[in-house]
Amino acid sequence: MSHPLRLPGFRLLFLGRTISTLGDAVVPAALAIAVTRATGSSAALALVLGCAMVPRLLLLPFGGVAGDRFDPRLVALTTDLVRAVAQLFVGLELLGDRPSLAHIALASAVGGVASAFAMPTASPLVAATVRGELRLRANALLGTATGAARLGGPALAGVLVYTAGPGWAFLLDGASFVLSAALLARLPRPTTDHTDRTPDGGRSLRRDLADGWREVRSRDWYWTSLIAHGVWNGASAVLLTLGPLIAATRLGGDGAWVALTQAGAVGLLVGSLIAGKVRPRRPVLAGNLALALYGLPLLALAVPAPVAVAVAAQAVAMAGLGFLNPVWETVVQQDFPAGSLARVTSYDWLLSLGAAPLGYVLAPLAADAWGSRVPLLTAAVLVTLVCAGTAAVPGVRRHGVRQAAATVTATVPGPLPSPEPVTERPPVRARAQVKP
Repeated sequence: MSHPLRLPGFRLLFLGRTISTLGDAVVPAALAIAVTRATGSSAALALVLGCAMVPRLLLLPFGGVAGDRFDPRLVALTTDLVRAVAQLFVGLELLGDRPSLAHIALASAVGGVASAFAMPTASPLVAATVRGELRLRANALLGTATGAARLGGPALAGVLVYTAGPGWAFLLDGASFVLSAALLARLPRPTTDHTDRTPDGGRSLRRDLADGWREVRSRDWYWTSLIAHGVWNGASAVLLTLGPLIAATRLGGDGAWVALTQAGAVGLLVGSLIAGKVRPRRPVLAGNLALALYGLPLLALAVPAPVAVAVAAQAVAMAGLGFLNPVWETVVQQDFPAGSLARVTSYDWLLSLGAAPLGYVLAPLAADAWGSRVPLLTAAVLVTLVCAGTAAVPGVRRHGVRQAAATVTATVPGPLPSPEPVTERPPVRARAQVKP
């Protein structure tokens, strides 16, 4: 088969993830408007967002253990149902006369717990439904769907909020999770049980966590890249914190920030499309260098450059992220053992998500003390040097060279081989999201 969508399992997975991603893309704008209308307080919105973020960060490693110990399909299905209930509850709450902030915050916390267990199942689900040589195209398709959702989600949210009310956006998101769970339920069941994941049934949770961390530390290309991805997320938080005010006061108004946001969504989509067509000889190095482009919009806002330049810089930078995501997911799925993939992915998400709050906190403090130019320039220098600096790591430079050489000596040239056997039926594991 020449295209991953011809594989029944991946087709179901792709449809489910695309539907739920579009539902999620509608929620941020609706949540901000709903909480602001109900309370008139930005602190209340911060509380709701924190209720989702804190349990997600605390429980991500445990979600990785669950994804490796049990069938990731069932873990993802269960978390989709939990998140469906949480979003439907918020939607009904907002449709009532007096929505309760406590109820919304509680539902956000439940959703955060569920997402901590859902996120690490992404790579195992793709690896189980797509054979090695098609995984890059499969991951690129998922990245393209995410980019399209980010592009269309805010517009759909605006239509729903201003015609029917923000509660309907949450009802739509809840329904999308129900559909996703229904599609996941149709994925092929594992042909064997999961005893190959935990050879000794008495394994402790602590040992599982330690073994996953050992897999991370054993590959210099992986843990050094995670540091770079964390810096990228911190720099992104600086831009998201300071960018709207700069756009409004120096670039011509709120429309400039909308243009920046939409340009970023377009760039993310284009980068994902490029990743599906290009097979870099050194994929980790190429992906990290693409991330270094994020220094451009930070520099453009620090100057500040004309709005057209800033918009173009944001599009190019997000294209770098769109390119990295599928390439990175594919390399990780090919390089790590199947039984540790969810735990490894959970540590990846933990570092990436954990760095963002640091940027949210430090950026306004630094801007108040020295002006917005200082934190923006600092973030630009850091993200450029750290992401490009991974080229100094031998594993980053060399990863992929050996596999590429192997394809040259083969009788029929083809894509990078997978360490897992190629089968028409998915292996014993059967999630997708954006990273860093």
